[in-house]
Amino acid sequence: MEGEFSSLRFPQKLWKMLESSRFLSIWWSEGGKCVAINKDLFEKEVLGRAGPQRLFDTQKVKSFMRQLNAYGFTETKRDDQRSASLPEFLAEEAAVSAHSQILYYYNPCFNRAHPWLVERCRRRAALKRRAPGAVETDGRPFRGPDSQPGQ
Repeated sequence: MEGEFSSLRFPQKLWKMLESSRFLSIWWSEGGKCVAINKDLFEKEVLGRAGPQRLFDTQKVKSFMRQLNAYGFTETKRDDQRSASLPEFLAEEAAVSAHSQILYYYNPCFNRAHPWLVERCRRRAALKRRAPGAVETDGRPFRGPDSQPGQ
């Protein structure tokens, strides 16, 4: 199994995991438009692997989530309709807290119905934090994302 994952880029590895029946901690959600991850189970089942069974370079969920973000995935919340009656609302709250360990991620280029789009999932260039007044390599002052022209 590890051989079939080792040469893949992060998005392809993620896709292969979602399409496999071997992983219980990660699945397609929202009709194949989102990735659902059971955080606790994923830590044990996927990130807890060692040696040649290891799938990712990290053993921490936060690092895995940063990797998702680097490839353009954004965490989404489920937008369920809530009941107006108190007993139904309380029952729904109990169900939601039981599922609070489930994370949902969306990327417009990661859709089960359109597998060819996965090739468009590219790692974003990191914005490096620079000190105020730092100078770009071309001699111009660095302008952060919040700065206005002429500042």
